[in-house]
Amino acid sequence: MASSLVRSCSRRAVRTITAGRFMSNVPENTVYGGPKPQNPNQRVTLTQLRQKHRKGEPITVVTGYDYPSAVHIDTAGIDVCLVGDSASMVVHGYDTTLPISLDEMLVHCRAVARGAKRPLLVGDLPFGTYESSTNQAVDTAVRVLKEGGMDAIKLEGGSPSRITAAKSIVEAGIAVMGHVGLTPQAISVLGGFRPQGRNIASAVKVVETAMALQEAGCFSVVLECVPPPVAAAATSALHIPTIGIGAGPFCSGQVLVYHDLLGMMQHPHHAKVTPKFCKQYAQVGEVINKALLEYKEEVTKHSFPGPSHSPYKISSNDLDGFLIELQKMGLDKAASAAAASAQQMESSDSQSSQ
Repeated sequence: MASSLVRSCSRRAVRTITAGRFMSNVPENTVYGGPKPQNPNQRVTLTQLRQKHRKGEPITVVTGYDYPSAVHIDTAGIDVCLVGDSASMVVHGYDTTLPISLDEMLVHCRAVARGAKRPLLVGDLPFGTYESSTNQAVDTAVRVLKEGGMDAIKLEGGSPSRITAAKSIVEAGIAVMGHVGLTPQAISVLGGFRPQGRNIASAVKVVETAMALQEAGCFSVVLECVPPPVAAAATSALHIPTIGIGAGPFCSGQVLVYHDLLGMMQHPHHAKVTPKFCKQYAQVGEVINKALLEYKEEVTKHSFPGPSHSPYKISSNDLDGFLIELQKMGLDKAASAAAASAQQMESSDSQSSQ
């Protein structure tokens, strides 16, 4: 029953949100390009994820927080883009996921929705926005879909009240991804970012909680920072996909944080919060730092911008008229500067063309 409700609510949510995405104004392609219209036929659906799961094909998930990251995730053909509350740490610079607000999360969601045409979009419910009551949970989830443009929501489940919240959200017609193991919003209770499932009781709890979230109607469950045998057991016990992060290779799919897998930042703060399980597939941060240093050096030496990056011209007749108008305004010094710059650019153009 819960599974059919999830399928039904997902179809309604995808139809509603996709229609909203077509309402975006596409700016005229002048100095800056704009977003391209989205094709609803390209959007990954829950049905497609279930088909991949049944075939044993791994599901790929990456977090995204803004338009550029969403475009990259989209271009790579990633199945699911998770707008995670990890934005609190990797974007806003906090030490935990707790401080980020719903309004801040909605800004991230909307930016991602504009940039990602293909992946299923899942938005995290931030701490403090769904724990008080099922009404609060449903209201928050509705905002994430209606205002954030998401296809589904994710919440951390570890207590009966959160599992009840997940069930209520599903019954309200919204697809839900669960999350067990290390649940970062519960670090106050867990005593920090500590792996779970490392003793008998904790391992059993991971599996039981995952099964409870499945029973509540979740279409998938994230398993974070648990030993591979525990993740394998949970994956085998469930008929919905498991998405691992620091949980070994036996899950139905994997998720990593965008900044972490790209090696985006070398700042001491980010090094402090980058998890041990993350593989860095690039050192993008080093490339960024090198580019910024080169830019600083060229600006300092007056070598940037040169002729090739000064494309906008004024005709000689208009320039002469402009100089006359400046002189009429009593701006002789400005007129001299304009004339000298025109001569310098003309000289630079001729040198570059030789």
